[in-house]
Amino acid sequence: MTVVTLPKIMNPAFENRYGVPAFNAFDDITMDGLIKGAEASRSPLIIQISVKTIKFWGAKVIQDMFSNMAERASVPVSLHLDHCPDPEIVKECLRLGWNAVLFDGSGFSFEENFRTTQEITKYAAQYGAHVEGEVVAVAGVEDDIGSDTEGQLISIEQAIAFVKETGIYCYAPAIGTAHGFYKATPQIRYDRMEQIVEATQTPMVLHGGSGLSDDVFLRLISLGTAKVNISTALKQAYADRFRTYLEERPTEYNPLKLVGAVHSEVMKLTQHYCKLFGSEGKA
Repeated sequence: MTVVTLPKIMNPAFENRYGVPAFNAFDDITMDGLIKGAEASRSPLIIQISVKTIKFWGAKVIQDMFSNMAERASVPVSLHLDHCPDPEIVKECLRLGWNAVLFDGSGFSFEENFRTTQEITKYAAQYGAHVEGEVVAVAGVEDDIGSDTEGQLISIEQAIAFVKETGIYCYAPAIGTAHGFYKATPQIRYDRMEQIVEATQTPMVLHGGSGLSDDVFLRLISLGTAKVNISTALKQAYADRFRTYLEERPTEYNPLKLVGAVHSEVMKLTQHYCKLFGSEGKA
Protein backbone atom coordinates (compact mmCIF):
# COMPACT_ATOMS: atom_id res chain seq x y z
CA MET A 1 0.00 0.00 0.00
CA THR A 2 1.25 3.46 -0.84
CA VAL A 3 -0.01 6.58 -2.67
CA VAL A 4 -3.46 5.89 -4.14
CA THR A 5 -6.37 7.74 -5.72
CA LEU A 6 -9.19 9.11 -3.58
CA PRO A 7 -11.75 6.48 -4.74
CA LYS A 8 -9.39 3.69 -3.67
CA ILE A 9 -9.77 5.03 -0.14
CA MET A 10 -13.29 6.41 -0.15
CA ASN A 11 -15.24 3.83 -2.18
CA PRO A 12 -14.82 1.06 0.42
CA ALA A 13 -15.60 3.55 3.19
CA PHE A 14 -18.79 4.67 1.46
CA GLU A 15 -19.92 1.13 0.67
CA ASN A 16 -19.25 -0.17 4.17
CA ARG A 17 -20.25 3.00 6.03
CA TYR A 18 -17.08 3.95 7.84
CA GLY A 19 -15.27 7.27 7.65
CA VAL A 20 -11.68 8.05 6.69
CA PRO A 21 -10.02 10.99 8.46
CA ALA A 22 -8.69 13.77 6.24
CA PHE A 23 -6.23 15.87 8.25
CA ASN A 24 -4.88 19.27 7.24
CA ALA A 25 -1.12 18.82 7.54
CA PHE A 26 1.02 21.96 7.56
CA ASP A 27 4.61 20.76 7.98
CA ASP A 28 6.81 17.67 8.02
CA ILE A 29 6.06 16.89 11.67
CA THR A 30 2.32 16.73 11.12
CA MET A 31 2.58 14.90 7.81
CA ASP A 32 4.86 12.18 9.14
CA GLY A 33 2.97 11.93 12.43
CA LEU A 34 -0.32 11.46 10.59
CA ILE A 35 1.13 8.74 8.36
CA LYS A 36 2.75 6.94 11.30
CA GLY A 37 -0.49 7.18 13.27
CA ALA A 38 -2.46 5.72 10.36
CA GLU A 39 0.08 2.89 10.06
CA ALA A 40 -0.29 2.13 13.76
CA SER A 41 -4.07 1.99 13.26
CA ARG A 42 -3.85 0.08 9.97
CA SER A 43 -6.07 2.76 8.50
CA PRO A 44 -6.21 4.49 5.12
CA LEU A 45 -5.46 8.20 5.32
CA ILE A 46 -6.11 11.43 3.43
CA ILE A 47 -3.55 14.22 3.84
CA GLN A 48 -5.04 17.64 3.07
CA ILE A 49 -3.19 20.86 2.40
CA SER A 50 -4.65 24.36 2.58
CA VAL A 51 -3.94 27.15 0.12
CA LYS A 52 -2.29 29.08 2.95
CA THR A 53 0.13 26.18 3.52
CA ILE A 54 0.89 26.01 -0.20
CA LYS A 55 1.71 29.71 -0.22
CA PHE A 56 4.09 29.17 2.71
CA TRP A 57 5.95 26.08 1.46
CA GLY A 58 5.18 25.86 -2.26
CA ALA A 59 3.15 23.14 -3.96
CA LYS A 60 6.25 21.37 -5.32
CA VAL A 61 7.94 21.20 -1.91
CA ILE A 62 4.78 19.71 -0.41
CA GLN A 63 4.42 17.21 -3.25
CA ASP A 64 8.04 16.10 -2.87
CA MET A 65 7.72 15.77 0.90
CA PHE A 66 4.48 13.81 0.60
CA SER A 67 5.87 11.49 -2.07
CA ASN A 68 8.95 10.75 -0.01
CA MET A 69 6.95 9.95 3.12
CA ALA A 70 3.85 8.31 1.66
CA GLU A 71 5.56 6.06 -0.86
CA ARG A 72 7.16 4.22 2.06
CA ALA A 73 3.90 3.95 3.99
CA SER A 74 2.33 0.56 4.63
CA VAL A 75 -1.21 1.97 4.34
CA PRO A 76 -2.97 3.73 1.43
CA VAL A 77 -2.54 7.51 1.47
CA SER A 78 -3.86 10.30 -0.79
CA LEU A 79 -2.79 13.93 -1.13
CA HIS A 80 -5.69 16.36 -1.38
CA LEU A 81 -5.87 20.13 -1.92
CA ASP A 82 -8.39 21.61 0.50
CA HIS A 83 -10.72 24.62 -0.09
CA CYS A 84 -9.17 26.28 -3.12
CA PRO A 85 -11.15 29.00 -4.93
CA ASP A 86 -8.34 29.66 -7.44
CA PRO A 87 -8.44 27.44 -10.57
CA GLU A 88 -4.79 28.18 -11.33
CA ILE A 89 -3.58 26.81 -8.00
CA VAL A 90 -5.85 23.80 -8.49
CA LYS A 91 -4.32 23.14 -11.91
CA GLU A 92 -0.76 23.56 -10.60
CA CYS A 93 -1.35 20.90 -7.96
CA LEU A 94 -2.91 18.55 -10.49
CA ARG A 95 0.04 18.97 -12.86
CA LEU A 96 2.41 18.15 -10.00
CA GLY A 97 0.60 14.89 -9.34
CA TRP A 98 -1.68 15.61 -6.39
CA ASN A 99 -4.38 12.95 -6.09
CA ALA A 100 -7.41 15.15 -5.52
CA VAL A 101 -8.57 18.73 -5.13
CA LEU A 102 -11.48 20.61 -3.61
CA PHE A 103 -12.36 23.37 -5.99
CA ASP A 104 -14.28 25.67 -3.67
CA GLY A 105 -16.55 27.77 -5.85
CA SER A 106 -18.89 28.62 -2.98
CA GLY A 107 -18.03 32.30 -3.39
CA PHE A 108 -19.25 32.25 -7.00
CA SER A 109 -22.78 32.23 -8.35
CA PHE A 110 -24.27 28.77 -8.66
CA GLU A 111 -23.96 28.92 -12.45
CA GLU A 112 -20.32 30.03 -12.40
CA ASN A 113 -19.41 27.45 -9.77
CA PHE A 114 -21.15 24.75 -11.81
CA ARG A 115 -19.36 25.71 -15.02
CA THR A 116 -15.90 26.07 -13.44
CA THR A 117 -16.24 22.84 -11.48
CA GLN A 118 -17.06 21.00 -14.72
CA GLU A 119 -13.91 22.43 -16.29
CA ILE A 120 -11.80 21.43 -13.29
CA THR A 121 -13.12 17.84 -13.30
CA LYS A 122 -12.24 17.48 -16.99
CA TYR A 123 -8.77 18.91 -16.34
CA ALA A 124 -8.24 16.59 -13.35
CA ALA A 125 -9.23 13.55 -15.39
CA GLN A 126 -6.20 14.11 -17.64
CA TYR A 127 -4.01 13.40 -14.60
CA GLY A 128 -6.07 10.55 -13.13
CA ALA A 129 -7.10 12.83 -10.26
CA HIS A 130 -10.48 13.47 -8.65
CA VAL A 131 -12.46 16.51 -7.58
CA GLU A 132 -14.47 17.33 -4.46
CA GLY A 133 -17.19 19.91 -4.95
CA GLU A 134 -18.85 22.46 -2.73
CA VAL A 135 -21.67 24.92 -3.43
CA VAL A 136 -22.61 26.48 -0.10
CA ALA A 137 -19.80 27.88 2.06
CA VAL A 138 -19.44 26.27 5.48
CA ALA A 139 -19.50 28.85 8.28
CA GLY A 140 -16.16 29.79 9.84
CA VAL A 141 -12.78 30.97 8.61
CA GLU A 142 -10.08 28.36 8.08
CA ASP A 143 -6.57 29.32 6.95
CA ASP A 144 -7.85 32.71 5.78
CA ILE A 145 -10.63 31.25 3.61
CA GLY A 146 -14.33 31.56 4.47
CA SER A 147 -16.60 33.81 6.52
CA ASP A 148 -18.29 33.72 9.89
CA THR A 149 -21.66 32.89 8.38
CA GLU A 150 -22.87 29.96 6.31
CA GLY A 151 -23.60 30.64 2.66
CA GLN A 152 -27.16 30.80 1.37
CA LEU A 153 -28.65 27.34 1.00
CA ILE A 154 -29.58 26.02 -2.41
CA SER A 155 -32.44 23.63 -3.07
CA ILE A 156 -31.98 19.89 -2.77
CA GLU A 157 -32.71 19.68 -6.49
CA GLN A 158 -29.85 22.06 -7.29
CA ALA A 159 -27.47 20.16 -5.03
CA ILE A 160 -28.38 16.87 -6.71
CA ALA A 161 -27.93 18.36 -10.18
CA PHE A 162 -24.53 19.78 -9.18
CA VAL A 163 -23.35 16.38 -7.97
CA LYS A 164 -24.67 14.46 -10.96
CA GLU A 165 -23.72 16.83 -13.77
CA THR A 166 -20.39 18.47 -12.86
CA GLY A 167 -18.39 15.23 -12.82
CA ILE A 168 -17.19 15.57 -9.24
CA TYR A 169 -16.25 12.43 -7.31
CA CYS A 170 -17.39 13.53 -3.83
CA TYR A 171 -19.44 16.36 -2.38
CA ALA A 172 -19.39 18.55 0.72
CA PRO A 173 -23.04 19.31 1.54
CA ALA A 174 -24.21 22.25 3.64
CA ILE A 175 -25.57 20.58 6.75
CA GLY A 176 -24.95 23.13 9.49
CA THR A 177 -21.36 22.35 10.51
CA ALA A 178 -18.66 25.03 10.84
CA HIS A 179 -14.90 25.43 10.62
CA GLY A 180 -12.98 26.20 13.80
CA PHE A 181 -14.27 25.86 17.35
CA TYR A 182 -18.03 25.72 17.79
CA LYS A 183 -19.55 28.59 19.76
CA ALA A 184 -22.86 26.74 20.15
CA THR A 185 -24.20 23.25 19.48
CA PRO A 186 -24.69 22.98 15.71
CA GLN A 187 -28.08 22.07 14.30
CA ILE A 188 -27.25 19.33 11.82
CA ARG A 189 -29.42 18.81 8.73
CA TYR A 190 -29.19 15.03 8.56
CA ASP A 191 -32.13 14.83 6.16
CA ARG A 192 -30.30 16.93 3.59
CA MET A 193 -27.32 14.59 3.45
CA GLU A 194 -29.60 11.55 3.39
CA GLN A 195 -31.58 12.90 0.42
CA ILE A 196 -28.47 13.76 -1.61
CA VAL A 197 -26.88 10.35 -0.99
CA GLU A 198 -30.08 8.53 -1.88
CA ALA A 199 -30.40 10.47 -5.14
CA THR A 200 -26.75 10.37 -6.25
CA GLN A 201 -25.03 7.44 -4.49
CA THR A 202 -22.03 9.75 -4.15
CA PRO A 203 -19.60 9.74 -1.18
CA MET A 204 -20.12 12.72 1.09
CA VAL A 205 -17.50 14.86 2.85
CA LEU A 206 -17.93 16.35 6.32
CA HIS A 207 -16.37 19.78 6.80
CA GLY A 208 -16.05 21.36 10.22
CA GLY A 209 -15.39 18.06 11.96
CA SER A 210 -13.31 19.34 14.89
CA GLY A 211 -15.51 19.71 17.96
CA LEU A 212 -18.49 17.58 16.88
CA SER A 213 -19.73 14.93 19.30
CA ASP A 214 -19.03 11.26 18.65
CA ASP A 215 -22.75 10.62 18.10
CA VAL A 216 -22.92 13.25 15.35
CA PHE A 217 -19.85 11.82 13.62
CA LEU A 218 -21.23 8.29 13.70
CA ARG A 219 -24.67 9.26 12.46
CA LEU A 220 -23.28 11.25 9.53
CA ILE A 221 -20.90 8.42 8.64
CA SER A 222 -23.81 5.98 8.67
CA LEU A 223 -25.60 8.23 6.16
CA GLY A 224 -22.71 8.19 3.67
CA THR A 225 -19.94 10.45 4.93
CA ALA A 226 -16.77 8.72 3.72
CA LYS A 227 -14.30 11.57 4.31
CA VAL A 228 -14.19 13.50 7.58
CA ASN A 229 -12.12 16.70 7.64
CA ILE A 230 -10.08 17.48 10.75
CA SER A 231 -8.02 20.67 10.89
CA THR A 232 -8.57 22.71 14.06
CA ALA A 233 -8.15 19.74 16.40
CA LEU A 234 -4.78 18.95 14.81
CA LYS A 235 -3.57 22.54 15.13
CA GLN A 236 -4.66 22.62 18.75
CA ALA A 237 -2.92 19.36 19.63
CA TYR A 238 0.26 20.49 17.85
CA ALA A 239 0.46 23.91 19.51
CA ASP A 240 -0.59 22.68 22.96
CA ARG A 241 2.08 19.96 23.01
CA PHE A 242 4.79 22.42 22.00
CA ARG A 243 3.61 24.72 24.79
CA THR A 244 3.31 22.12 27.54
CA TYR A 245 6.61 20.44 26.67
CA LEU A 246 8.49 23.74 26.92
CA GLU A 247 6.67 24.79 30.09
CA GLU A 248 7.61 21.48 31.73
CA ARG A 249 11.27 21.83 30.67
CA PRO A 250 12.13 25.55 30.67
CA THR A 251 15.90 24.96 30.65
CA GLU A 252 16.04 22.09 28.16
CA TYR A 253 17.26 22.92 24.66
CA ASN A 254 16.84 19.68 22.77
CA PRO A 255 14.88 20.30 19.56
CA LEU A 256 14.61 16.64 18.59
CA LYS A 257 13.02 15.71 21.92
CA LEU A 258 10.59 18.60 21.50
CA VAL A 259 9.72 17.58 17.95
CA GLY A 260 9.42 13.96 19.08
CA ALA A 261 6.89 14.87 21.74
CA VAL A 262 4.78 16.81 19.24
CA HIS A 263 5.09 14.01 16.68
CA SER A 264 3.81 11.50 19.27
CA GLU A 265 0.84 13.76 20.02
CA VAL A 266 -0.04 13.90 16.32
CA MET A 267 0.14 10.11 16.11
CA LYS A 268 -2.12 9.77 19.14
CA LEU A 269 -4.70 12.15 17.65
CA THR A 270 -4.64 10.25 14.35
CA GLN A 271 -5.24 6.93 16.07
CA HIS A 272 -8.13 8.40 18.06
CA TYR A 273 -10.01 9.52 14.95
CA CYS A 274 -9.24 6.35 12.99
CA LYS A 275 -10.82 4.32 15.77
CA LEU A 276 -13.79 6.68 16.18
CA PHE A 277 -14.59 6.83 12.46
CA GLY A 278 -14.25 3.08 11.98
CA SER A 279 -11.30 3.13 9.57
CA GLU A 280 -9.02 1.33 12.04
CA GLY A 281 -7.94 -2.01 10.59
CA LYS A 282 -9.35 -1.23 7.12
CA ALA A 283 -6.00 -0.81 5.36
